[in-house]
Amino acid sequence: MDTRLLRTFATVARTGNLTAAAERLHLVQSTVTAQVQALEKELDVRLFDRLPRGVVLTGAGREVLAQAEAVVEAESQLRAVAASAGGAGGQVTGRVVLSAGETLVSARLPGVIVALRSSHPGIEVDLRTMGTASAVAALRTGELDLALLLEDEAAFRDVECTPLAREPLVLVCSPEHPVARSATDSPTDWAELAREDYFLHEQGCSYSDRFIERLLTAAKGAQPRITRFGSLEAARSCVAAGLGLSLLARVNVADALAAGRLTQVSGPQFPDVTVQLARHRRRWLSPAAAALTNELPHHFPH
Repeated sequence: MDTRLLRTFATVARTGNLTAAAERLHLVQSTVTAQVQALEKELDVRLFDRLPRGVVLTGAGREVLAQAEAVVEAESQLRAVAASAGGAGGQVTGRVVLSAGETLVSARLPGVIVALRSSHPGIEVDLRTMGTASAVAALRTGELDLALLLEDEAAFRDVECTPLAREPLVLVCSPEHPVARSATDSPTDWAELAREDYFLHEQGCSYSDRFIERLLTAAKGAQPRITRFGSLEAARSCVAAGLGLSLLARVNVADALAAGRLTQVSGPQFPDVTVQLARHRRRWLSPAAAALTNELPHHFPH
């Protein structure tokens, strides 16, 4: 049996959508459909009910899913063991698929990969940018080996999360913004902040969501105007141009703060956000993934 069919089936089952599965697998939708149909034909069983809003596992499909994921996991383990055993001089080798949000991908992970290439040149890191929901789904389907999540509370079925570090957050604006100038007289309070314009990371960014829902819009008389971007650079550029404020990880604006392009808003303090290292509870941790896990803490604040 072609294990690619099983991997495709598991991805469709976990996403519940052929289009989403195709995106995850980097395939066209017609290929995903054909592979599911080929597996159904080979097993002589209907795995999905096709509905207008997506696909739903049949009873037989639910039974097959657990076994399919076990086979996919066994194949991954076999390949990892073979790769490590074949490494020159007993070196750890293999491929690790790691995801993180843009906050960490842009600031922390390049250093991790550089260090790992030096200490373990036989390890290949496939780095992907994903938010929490997508990363958790991809861990369940086996698309990812590890994920870094920016979540203070992380409890997900089948996914084990271990706090790795904490990222400091900072509210920033242009030095020429009225908030920066007025703060020289007195710290900015929530009532003032609630009247400003904000350029924040896209929906699904945990610290931006928390800032909006729990803090900013909770202020009395809150009327903030909020624009959300899929790019941190877009948010930084708008803020540096004096158009508004943004709450970002300090590591993402450290250079701009040092150069005077941005300044920290004097006012309420924000709790650090937790960096969680996530992996599937029942899946084997390959030697390559273990090496990456050991390297990660050296690149975060303690």
